[in-house]
Amino acid sequence: MASGRLAIAATATLLGLLGSVACSASQGESITSKDAAPSGALGSAPPRAAGTIGAPGIGDPDFPTDGNGGYDVDRYRLKLAYDPAAKHLSGVVGIEARAIQDLSRFNLDLRGLEVDRITVDGRPARFERVKDELIVAPAELIRGRSGFTVEVAYAGEPKPVTGSSNLGTYGFIPTADGAFVTAEPNGAKTWFPSNDHPADKALYDFEITVPAGLNVLANGELVGEPKTSGGKTTFVWRESHPMASYLATITMGRFELRQGKTAAGIPNLAAVDPRYRDALDTLYTQSGQITDYWSTVFGPYPFSSTGGVIDDFTAGYALENQTRPMYGGFNPDEGIIAHELAHQWFGDSLSIRRWKDLWLNEGFATYAEWLWSEHKGDSTAERIFRGHYAAGPSAAIWRYPPGRAKPEDLFNNSVYTRGGMTLHALRQRIGDPVFFKLLKTWTAEHKYGNVTTEEFVALAEKLSGKQLDSLFEAWLFTAGKPTEW
Repeated sequence: MASGRLAIAATATLLGLLGSVACSASQGESITSKDAAPSGALGSAPPRAAGTIGAPGIGDPDFPTDGNGGYDVDRYRLKLAYDPAAKHLSGVVGIEARAIQDLSRFNLDLRGLEVDRITVDGRPARFERVKDELIVAPAELIRGRSGFTVEVAYAGEPKPVTGSSNLGTYGFIPTADGAFVTAEPNGAKTWFPSNDHPADKALYDFEITVPAGLNVLANGELVGEPKTSGGKTTFVWRESHPMASYLATITMGRFELRQGKTAAGIPNLAAVDPRYRDALDTLYTQSGQITDYWSTVFGPYPFSSTGGVIDDFTAGYALENQTRPMYGGFNPDEGIIAHELAHQWFGDSLSIRRWKDLWLNEGFATYAEWLWSEHKGDSTAERIFRGHYAAGPSAAIWRYPPGRAKPEDLFNNSVYTRGGMTLHALRQRIGDPVFFKLLKTWTAEHKYGNVTTEEFVALAEKLSGKQLDSLFEAWLFTAGKPTEW
């Protein structure tokens, strides 16, 4: 993510579902209201055996209720319809998952929106709502290591997350002609039930129905031509590479498009709200050039298409939605585009396992901005590093060690800038040949997986043959102005 938050400062169609899901007869059994306490709410009978209840969080201590335990999702199948005039979303989400323990109950993340019914392996399941937790009790025990499917029918008016420290407004954000969908860090739950944490990546199929005349831009590739009937158009998109839930999007509205391929042959799609039509060709060209260049620096592009979207919503930030970077209400410069496209490697293909390691996303993407400047013959990474390092010892950047991102201040400037400075200090210590080999090895060995800071440090030491604990301790984990590199 580039933000001001930071950057601006420097399969049928679901026509019948629209408006009908929330009021149709329930096929499951909703026991309590969504804000009720969970104790005993799914019936007085105890679980079939101790240890058969999936945890309400995935295990991230900084975001203890994000994600869920007991299972891994393989694929989401989203069949949704949205009416911008009524701000009404309705649909059915299918989830293909694998249990990692015996499950008599498990949770999904869902904020607001009314659930009509849930089935597990085709059978009605009981469920209840406890704030943002959707607790599901299948009819039969799910055995560990077995696959299972969940289907959730729901509807309502999506509400984005707002007023959350420095996170800004995120999630499903209604706009005049559609929606701007940017979900970092935990906003996927504002529009579909999910295991909403980057530690559980999955494949995605999207089938989205909107009023005719609107476009839908989701992740991955458009499957076939959009189909229009009865004043509604259905778009089918598919992301066939593992993706974290916060990177999923179904941004919709009126857009002008330019499509083609980069010089290296990667499909390239740029889309802009008509207000930004003058930026369309530049966005398309620069996205292609930068994607191709990063492929020579970071290793082969990990996905099947590239590009970017400028929507007419003043978000104050950009977000690296997988294959579909989103720019909220502004025309991005080359540095911001370089940042978001670098995230396709660092954050999207390689996703953090816990939010505390956010510098592995933002520090790397920030340093990529400096590398792009260097490549273009503008300021060098060394000069940019020295400019930041000139800040006095009492500067805020030195008080926040970026290797431990704070949940209440997740997108702090230090995570970006001091994170990038850490990489430059490492580059100086181990030299360019080893440093750039490290970047390619890092992206190759962990492609489509999840990563930690400890793994990066270990790989840097292995490839360089140097002991680097003191360098990383000074730059990532110690308050105060570092003196070592």
